[in-house]
Amino acid sequence: MRNHATSHRLYAERTRVEGVCPQCGTGELARYPVNSEGGWFMVVKCQECLHSVSREPWNRLGPIALLVDTIEGASK
Repeated sequence: MRNHATSHRLYAERTRVEGVCPQCGTGELARYPVNSEGGWFMVVKCQECLHSVSREPWNRLGPIALLVDTIEGASK
């Protein structure tokens, strides 16, 4: 049996982004990391309809930054 009083949940920190969703027209855009079959990406998505406004490659291990990822020109 799971004790909900001591269980912890992880949440991606979402940063509000100025702009309007090109799909639904709302101004509810947020930037946050996602993991997919292609690796980690930093995305900007509409929080109303979930349309992806932008998607850029992020750190190979997501929130864990390797020293090699900070070196300019290092191959990923």
